[in-house]
Amino acid sequence: MRRFREIKISGVSLPLYIIMIIILMVTIAYHKLPLNMLGLTLMLVLLGHLFYYIGNKLPIFKSYLGGGSVFTIFAAAALATSGVIPSNVVSATKIFLNDTGLLDFYIAALIVGAILGMNRNLLLKAAVRFIPVSFAAMVIGFFAVGLMGMLLGEGFGHSVMFVSMPLMAGGIGAGAVPLSHIYAQGLQTSSGIMFSQLIPAVTLGNVMAVIGAALIAKLGANTKYDGHGVLLPISDDEKTKPLVALDANKIGVGMMVSFSFFLVGTILNNYVPKVHTYAFIIILVILFKACNWVPQELEKSVVMFNTVIMNNLTHAVLAGIGLALIDLHVLAQSLTWKFVVLTLTSVVAMGLASAFIGKLFGLYPVESAIAAGMSDNSMGGTGNVAVLSASNRMGMIAFAQMGNRMGGAIVLVLGGILIHYFH
Repeated sequence: MRRFREIKISGVSLPLYIIMIIILMVTIAYHKLPLNMLGLTLMLVLLGHLFYYIGNKLPIFKSYLGGGSVFTIFAAAALATSGVIPSNVVSATKIFLNDTGLLDFYIAALIVGAILGMNRNLLLKAAVRFIPVSFAAMVIGFFAVGLMGMLLGEGFGHSVMFVSMPLMAGGIGAGAVPLSHIYAQGLQTSSGIMFSQLIPAVTLGNVMAVIGAALIAKLGANTKYDGHGVLLPISDDEKTKPLVALDANKIGVGMMVSFSFFLVGTILNNYVPKVHTYAFIIILVILFKACNWVPQELEKSVVMFNTVIMNNLTHAVLAGIGLALIDLHVLAQSLTWKFVVLTLTSVVAMGLASAFIGKLFGLYPVESAIAAGMSDNSMGGTGNVAVLSASNRMGMIAFAQMGNRMGGAIVLVLGGILIHYFH
C-alpha cells in the first residue's frame, strides 16, 4: 500500500489522482461537466497526464511508438470514437482548442519563449540554415510521392495533389480547409467533397510523423548526429542558461509580453491574411531578438512563462488533439495499402532528405529530420506539438512552426496553380 501511495503522476500521488479521475468520470456521466475553461481544462489535464504516464510505461509504446505522447493522442481519440466521452463534450473540446484559443494560448507561450530563450547568435545561424533545408525537403517529398504514385498506378498528379500537398499545407485550419476551397474552385465542385479527400492524408501523415520523430530520436540518441534538442553545434556561451528559480510576478509579466506579440501578429494577419498569425509572431520575435530590443529581465520572464505552460499544458493539448482532431473511423477508412505507402513515402523521403541536407548545412541530422522532415508532415500547430513532444524536443517549436507555416503558404499558392494541370 505504501508503494502504491509513492507512485506519482505529474507530482500527484496515485490514490489522489484516482479520486480526481473518478470525480471527473462521474461528472461526465451525469452530464454536469462545465463545458467551459474550468471543466475542459481539468478534463484535458487529468486525462493527458494519466495517458502520458501510462504510455511511458508500456513496453511497445515506450520503445517504438512514441511513448506517452502517441499513447495520449490515441487513447483520447479512442475515448471520443467509442463514445465514452460524449459527443457534446468532444465538440466543446474542439471549440475550446481552436475557436476559444487554448492552442493559441499554448503555442504563443512556446514560440515567444523558445525564441527569446535562445542565444542570439545561435538563433540567427540556425534560422538561415534551417529554412532552405525545410524547403528543399518539401520539394523532394513532393516528387517522391508523385513518382511513387506513378509506380503504384495512382498517377503523379493525383498523388501529389491529394497526398503530398495536404501533408505539407500546414494542418487543418490553415492547410486542408483553405486548400479544399482552392481545389473546389479550380475543379468547380464542393469544398466539402474536397476536404473529405484531403483530411485522411493529413491525419495519417500526422500519426506517421509523430511515430517517426520518436523513432528518429531513439535511433539517433547519443550518436554524433544527435544535437540533444539543438539544431547546430554550439559553444558554451551559446548554451541556454538555466533559470535560477521561478517567480510568480515574472511569470505574469512573461504572459503579458508573449500575448502582446500574439496580438501584433493578429493585427498583421488582418492586413495580410495569407500569412498565418504564427508566422508573423515568429518573424517579429526573431527581429526583436536579433536587434536586442527585449531587455534581459523581460526575456527571463517570458522563458519562465514558457516553462510553466510547457510543463503543465503539453499533455493536456495532446489529449485535446486526440479527442477533437483524430477521428479513428476516418483513419481506418483511408487505410488502403497504396494510400499508406504514398503517405509513408512522404514522411520517409522528407525525413531522410532533411537529415542529409541538414548535415550539409551544418545542422544535426536528428534535429533537422524532426524539425523539418517530420514537422512538415504534421497537422500544423497541434501536429508540431505532438511531433516534438514525442521526440522530447519542444525547444525547437519555433523552427518547426517556421518551416510549417512558410512552407504551408507556398503549398496553398502552388495548389491553386497546379490543380488546373494535375487533375
